[in-house]
Parts: sequence; structure tokens; C-alpha cells
Amino acid sequence: MADHTPRLLDALDAFEEGIYIINEDYTVEYMNKFMVSHFGEGVGKKCFKVLTGADTPCTWCKHDEVFKKKETHRSEVFIPSVGKTFALTELPVSNRDGTRSKLSVYRDISDVVEQKAKLRSSLASYQRLFKHAGCGVFISSKEGRFLDVNPALLKMLGYENKDEFLALDLATDVYLRPEDRRQYRRNVEKTGQVVDYEVRWRRRDGHILHILLTSNVRYDESGEVLGYEGIVVDRTRRKLNEDRIRKARDFLDKIISCSPNAIMAMEMTGEIKLWNAGAQEMFGPGAEEVVGQMNIRDIFGRDVTANVLDMTRDTGFGGKGRLNSFSLNLTRADGESLEGNLSASIIYDERGRELAWVALFMDLKERLRTERELSEARQHLLQSEKLAAMGRLTSQIAHELNNPLFGIMNTLELMKTEISPSNKRRKLLDMSLSETMRLADMLKKMLSFSKPDQDVRVELDIHTVLDELLLLYEKRFRENSVKLILNLMETPAKIMASKDQLRQVFINLFSNSMYAMPEGGELKISTAATSSTLKISVEDTGTGIKPENIAKVFDSFFTTKTESVQGVGLGLSVCYGFIKDHGGDIRVSSREGEWTKFEISLPLI
Repeated sequence: MADHTPRLLDALDAFEEGIYIINEDYTVEYMNKFMVSHFGEGVGKKCFKVLTGADTPCTWCKHDEVFKKKETHRSEVFIPSVGKTFALTELPVSNRDGTRSKLSVYRDISDVVEQKAKLRSSLASYQRLFKHAGCGVFISSKEGRFLDVNPALLKMLGYENKDEFLALDLATDVYLRPEDRRQYRRNVEKTGQVVDYEVRWRRRDGHILHILLTSNVRYDESGEVLGYEGIVVDRTRRKLNEDRIRKARDFLDKIISCSPNAIMAMEMTGEIKLWNAGAQEMFGPGAEEVVGQMNIRDIFGRDVTANVLDMTRDTGFGGKGRLNSFSLNLTRADGESLEGNLSASIIYDERGRELAWVALFMDLKERLRTERELSEARQHLLQSEKLAAMGRLTSQIAHELNNPLFGIMNTLELMKTEISPSNKRRKLLDMSLSETMRLADMLKKMLSFSKPDQDVRVELDIHTVLDELLLLYEKRFRENSVKLILNLMETPAKIMASKDQLRQVFINLFSNSMYAMPEGGELKISTAATSSTLKISVEDTGTGIKPENIAKVFDSFFTTKTESVQGVGLGLSVCYGFIKDHGGDIRVSSREGEWTKFEISLPLI
């Protein structure tokens, strides 16, 4: 090596970069400490042998350009032997003795290269994310223009041309209302970001989108607002589903709230979680006093509650977790009694574990009272039918006895003319005649008794009688799915009649119609009048009457019913007697399996 002063060599050793000098035949003349620490002492050796352990010059070496052309070259090289990347500078050096050397400087840039690689990877990842993200991604200016958007946002808002989209005015073309854009700016600039900010945007086709914005502010170096960037999530479908769910929930809440029956929901421990207005009306306490505050045992009692749960778990009362019907009589805190029917069911999770149970209590007090009243009325009617039948039977017997009895009386009268009044046999004859006449008088009284009841008759409006009875039967018709169709005259229809007897007539007809419609149907009642006659029609859509039985329906003791109480067969015969006694008529027509119609005619006043 040419003349290098010790001071210069010490200075080169102080560099944190590798420096070495070679001559024209690649022999190393000098290596500073950095190079020695990485490649080992190599002075006097070929440079390529020191750096790579190869027998030929390095591929990146610019030996000829430096020595012949005196050019300086810079490059980045990766040296596998040390696993690092260096920034290499090769420059020519002229020695005092006229020879030439090449000075090479190796600066370790491995960290920089690694950071650049990470940056390139991160940038590529960002670009892929920006392009392929399922939600919309945007960068916008403060003035209200999109600077860049990803394909998902274009598709979300119905655009294909990106340039057209970037030309939009956000406040007027994208936001549903310009005020929404101004409010968004105030919110995001106040805190630097917004998360899940709800706002409505407009698609290209005019449809409204419900979106969630999550974005932050972009600042310049001086802290001034440049614009905004963030993501957009379309929640229109979710919003619609939420609205449908909310409406369904509100509708269900209204059904529960407006139900006339008591609806309750409890934890399995009995703690009450739901208490509707019907429950408050029946049991007294309001929801604010009950929900989360009381146990159902406080309402039903401990024993009743345990019994209801046991039956609900038992499959014999409606299936697993179901109790279809349970008669329940309770006494409220104020002493009022409740009569009704309780049904219940248990709610299970997906593993079959009990979560809660619900119960519905139906107040049957009025219905049971009405049924008791109707039962009493039926019993009275049955008794009346029996008495009427007995009267007709008595009438038939008396009528049959009258003819031979009068024959005997006539014979005795003839015999009196042939026997002298002084004859002892005449007295026996008179005594026989007297007893026969007494017997005839008894038969006469029996015939009088057998006539239909001569109840007090007053001026009546037939519509008043029908209204009273229909009010009594309204609940029974509803519970038996009988639809009532009325076609009544607007003007009053006045007749002279016994109110009680007419009530018995229509009670019979209504009861028969309900019996003929076990699955429900229609009951049509109509009134009409001529100048002198009132006509009342009662028609049902029931099972009808067989043709062979039409002529027998008004006969005593004829019936097609099987129940012991209903099957006496006197109802229509009594009706027939009452109507006839009022100077009217009753007729029946029917088509088996389709309908039956009774038509009553009564004289008007």
C-alpha cells in the first residue's frame, strides 16, 4: 500500500462503516475495524475471497469502471456470508507513487431495507384491504368531496363510474339532508372521531340507506383540518329487520296488554317478570307492585303454585311442559272471590333446561253464573214441559172416559123413567146417577187443568222480548262460535201475549239451534208483518231434520237428543201449544245436514 499516514488510518477505524482498499489485482491493502469485525482480517488476500469466500470477483464489483474510467459507483448489495445488506460506494484513489487503488465503503442498511420491505408490505396490505373490504372506505375533503373510495362504497351507493362519484357534492348528492352533513362535521371535529354514527344517505337510484359512519379527522402539519377518512356500513336491511321486529314486539306487547285475561310470566323460582293489565284487573295489584317485587305464590298460594307446576311438568295434562286447563278458585286480598280456568306452559332453552313459565287465567265467574241461571231456567222449563205433558195425557184420558160415562148417564136417565119414584130401586138408581155425574164433573175439571197455562197477557213489543233473550244468550253464542244475524223490522211489532210463555218458546228454539250446531254456525232471526199478522223466523245452519221426522217434531215425547235432561221431547210440543193458544201458528222446514227454519205467526193488535 502507498504511503498512508497513521493519523488517517486511525480516522478510518473510527468510522461505523466498513472501509477497505484494494489494488488493481483485487488484493486487499487495508481494512478498517468495522470490516474486520464482519469479515475477519483480510489484508493481503483477494477481496472476493474475504467478502464471499468465492474464487472469482463479486458480481456487483465495478473494478474496471473504477480503475480504468476513474468512475465512482454506488449500489446496494446483499452479502450472504454475514446476512446483511450494505450500501456500497466504490471510488478511485491515486497514490503518491503513481499507482491506483479502489476505496470501497460498506454502510450497513439492513434495518433500513427491512423497514422499507415492511412498509411496502404494509402499503400492499392496505391497498388490498382498501380494495377488497366488504364495507365502504372513503377519504373526503373538508369542503365536501370524496377524494378516494373503495369499490364496496361505489357498489353500496349504486355507482359504476368512480370519476362520477368523486364529483358528487356530499351535502346535496349523498346525505339525505344537507344539515346531516353539517352535523356530522361538527361531531367529528369536536372529538376528532365518530364511532357508529347513524345517518341516512341517498343511493344513485334515490333509495334511502341507513348507514353507520366510523371516521376520524385528517390534519395537516400545522393541525388544520384537511378532511375526513373512515368506513361506512350499510345497515338498511338490519334497520328494516329491527323495525319489523320492533313492530312485532310492540304488537305482541299490545296483545298481552289488551288481553282481558290475566297473562303472567315467572322465573322458575316464582318471581313475577310479566304482569298485564288483565292480571291487575283480576287480582288487584299493579305491575309496578308485582314485577320483580312479588312471587306468584303470594297470588295463588304455595300449595296451588306447587300443584300447577307439578301438573305442567306431567305429560298427562296436555304434554310435556303444558297444562291445558285447571279450574282455579281464589279469594282476593279484598275478599272478592274469583272463579276461572288456568292454563300454563314452561319455557325451555335449547338444551331442554327450564327457563321460565307462563300462565293465563281466564275469569269465568260471569259465565258460570250465566250457566247456572240457564241451568235453572232449563230445569224450570223441564218441569213445565212435564206438567204440560201430564195435562195432555190427562186430557186424552178424560176425553176417552167422557163418551162411555155419558152413555152410562143417559142409560141411567132412561131407567129412571121406567121405575117409580117410590120404588126402593129408584133410590139406588138416583145414587148411581149422582155418583156418575160427580165423576163427570171431575173429568171436566181435569180437562180444564189440561189446557195450556192461561198466563196474564199484556201488550208486548216482540223486539223487546227478543232483545232481552239475546242479551242473555250473547255470551253462549260467542263461546259456541254461533254467529248471530238479525233482520228485524224498524217499527214496533205489538201483540197481546204472555211474556213468560213467549220467552219459553224462544228459549226452546235457541237451545235447539245451538244443539244442532256443535261446531258453530249462523243463527238468523228476522221479523216481518202484514196488515194483521206478525211473522217471526228463526233459522240455523245446523244438522237439519230428517224428512221422516218433520211431521213429528211437535209431538209430545218425540226427540232426537240423547242427553237425559234434553231428551224429554216436550219442548216443541209446549211451544206449539203456547203459540196455538195465542191464536197463532208455528211451522218448521228443513234440509237435512244444511239448515232448519221455524216460522211463527201471531196476530197483531
